[in-house]
Amino acid sequence: MDFHTRLQEQTSAERDYLLAAPLIGQALQGQLSLNSYLAFLGQAYHHVKHTVPLLMVCGARLPERLEWLREAIAEYIEEEYGHQEWILNDIRACGGDAEAVRRATPNLPTELMVSYVYDRISRGNPVSFFGMVQVLEGTSVAVASRAADSLQAALGLPPQAFSYLTSHGSLDLEHIELFKGLMNRLEDGEDRAAVVHTAKVVYRLYGDMFRSLPLNA
Repeated sequence: MDFHTRLQEQTSAERDYLLAAPLIGQALQGQLSLNSYLAFLGQAYHHVKHTVPLLMVCGARLPERLEWLREAIAEYIEEEYGHQEWILNDIRACGGDAEAVRRATPNLPTELMVSYVYDRISRGNPVSFFGMVQVLEGTSVAVASRAADSLQAALGLPPQAFSYLTSHGSLDLEHIELFKGLMNRLEDGEDRAAVVHTAKVVYRLYGDMFRSLPLNA
């Protein structure tokens, strides 16, 4: 069994915890209120803005034996740069206050998730970052495009209000294939264990982020 397949199996319980968040179910059924969608976008901004900085920190700390992984990170940075601004544009298209979101303090689970991954990279194994990739990109592929279609129909908002969800649903399909290849090149047991452990924790924290958002009662 390759490592990517083993990673899916070893994190299945934590992934189920995330996907069981009531807000995700409401989004997929087109039952989410505009207030809840805006709240989600606000939290997404506060973790997505750290994607490139996290990639940079990870790349800087990788050992020479993983130079091939640093090369992939350099390409990934170029693709991910500025995506947080897409989210702010979506907020504006919904009639929300994007600048207030930019200045806001993230919800505790969001802040803890980002801080945890910085800590894992800096104090532990920098390959840990890819545990976060497993969570965020895998979740995007699973729910982003479906949720965008359901929400647009329910809320009557223009396509410009869903650029983050729609772009990541398709973009992350490509990233997942790249991710599979990268993970299957990891041979060191400690590297693999770091990815699994970080993914388990980030699934929990990302699930808690969704549970911190207001539901459409």
